[in-house]
Amino acid sequence: MAAAGGGALGSAAGAGGWRLPGRVLEFVFAYLDLRELRSCALVCKMWYRVLHGDENSEVWRSLAARSLAEEALRTDILCNVPTYKGKVRAFQHAFSTNDCSRNVYIKKNGFTLHRNPIAQSTDGARTKIGFSEGRHAWEVWWEGPLGTVAVIGIATKRAPMQCQGYVALLGSDDQSWGWNLVDNNLLHNGEVNGSFPQCNNAPKYQIGERIRVILDMEDKTLAFERGYEFLGVAFRGLPKTCLYPAVSAVYGNTEVTLVYLGKPLDG
Repeated sequence: MAAAGGGALGSAAGAGGWRLPGRVLEFVFAYLDLRELRSCALVCKMWYRVLHGDENSEVWRSLAARSLAEEALRTDILCNVPTYKGKVRAFQHAFSTNDCSRNVYIKKNGFTLHRNPIAQSTDGARTKIGFSEGRHAWEVWWEGPLGTVAVIGIATKRAPMQCQGYVALLGSDDQSWGWNLVDNNLLHNGEVNGSFPQCNNAPKYQIGERIRVILDMEDKTLAFERGYEFLGVAFRGLPKTCLYPAVSAVYGNTEVTLVYLGKPLDG
């Protein structure tokens, strides 16, 4: 099966020697991994249509069942990701187990960060994939106490993911931009860039509340939504470099979940 993307099946289709019915192709593709599926999508237009025509096809359903933890599929973690292809994509964009503070770990569900109770430390994590172009949305929510600092935002690969003390790690240098949910301050380059959202008596963050983050690399802006309310643009003039969704936390045993949603829906 592993050779399907670039081996015998690919050669036959490319040469136009024969074509398999869509249902048969779907059955074959259901055994392949994501890398192999990407190769198959390049073979011909028919194969591309079979793979991408239905985001809830058996191909994506099977890959989701093999790639994602059962907890992620049976709970409401991915409730705002309606298709199996979207769920697979969300997992590809989840927190990286190799790009986070040593004081945190990613739970078995694949989407939730758990911070260990380490004194006098601020700890963060980046996602596996960053963005240098396009428009992207993801949602973040705390599933435990915020503590004195709880920041969501973006960071370059150079931004540190751990430091001593209890500080706003995201936004502490010129490599990251963050919104502290505790005091509603925007942070960048070690400075407070004003409060957010810009309204009188802005409500405080509630545990479990999902915040949607919108990164627009064409307009170079970072914006936030709460529920279905657009809170506004928080940062403008972002650099043309690869930026990663990121968080930083200080409270022991708190948990933060991040789910990539794809291209934001306008309106």
